Amino acid sequence: MAIKILICDDEPVVHESLRLYFEAEGYEVIDAYDGEEGLQKADSSVSLLILDIMMPKKSGIDVCREIRKSSTLPIVMLTAKGEEIDRILGLELGADDYIVKPFSPREVVARVKAILRRVEAKAQSADPNILNYNGLTIDLNSYTVTLRGEHVICTPKEIEILYMLASNPGQVFTRDTLLSRVWGYDFAGETRTVDTHIKRLRAKLDSEGLGWSIKTIYGVGYKFELENA
Repeated sequence: MAIKILICDDEPVVHESLRLYFEAEGYEVIDAYDGEEGLQKADSSVSLLILDIMMPKKSGIDVCREIRKSSTLPIVMLTAKGEEIDRILGLELGADDYIVKPFSPREVVARVKAILRRVEAKAQSADPNILNYNGLTIDLNSYTVTLRGEHVICTPKEIEILYMLASNPGQVFTRDTLLSRVWGYDFAGETRTVDTHIKRLRAKLDSEGLGWSIKTIYGVGYKFELENA
């Protein structure tokens, strides 16, 4: 699949000049011309966002702030001012890089490539005990769960169930399988124990709008489902 670059800028000339260079590199370009459209299109299929600071409807700073509440999507900020405060504010909000207008499209492509290489290298060396989904982090090393950047208090068994489901997205686990793997083969409990833990997890993890959920497969068990997967 082609790498998707979302360009969010209200100047058509910016889109036209960057599109030529990105498509020549085999990237797919998605266009947004104001902040609200950019937020709508910055979904999980996008690999990187090029984001102008000064835009109608919603500024690039506001867009960056909203995205960082639930996503680690790489962001390159564009600014026409060249003022230090814009660059500092963008980077403090979690932008990965900034470029001052007017810019060389070749430089933009080079910086985007460098960021994507870093992201890929980080993913390849990631700790298998740490799972990251949109807005959700499950860390089996420290037995912690965070949702939208906030710590969620879970019991060890809740974390182990969540980790097992999330580490195998789309795979259905029966209640008996979850009992045997999480509690052990000698556990004398009933399958209702699993239902109780799943119910508590759902109450703690509001996944509205994040693109994932814990689904019940009636008569079978549970799975961790990703939208559009």
